[in-house]
Amino acid sequence: MANEKSKPVYVKTNLFGKENYILMLAGLLVLALGFFLMAGGKSTDPKVFDPKEVYSTTRITIAPILIIAGFIIEIVAIMKKPKG
Repeated sequence: MANEKSKPVYVKTNLFGKENYILMLAGLLVLALGFFLMAGGKSTDPKVFDPKEVYSTTRITIAPILIIAGFIIEIVAIMKKPKG
């Protein structure tokens, strides 16, 4: 019996835990919100340039901050070790 070759035992483990997936979903939602805010509304007349719409605080400041925050949440979700 000592000469029998034993087969290795593989244990199936999940790469990410439930908390990781929740964080990933939250990061995707924050990213989507940031891109949605950056897109903004459209002008009623495409021939008229309205700097208030193009250079609004929402498009220039808030949306990029949300996008960066979304990427940071995604990085944290991937790097966080699952419990158990």
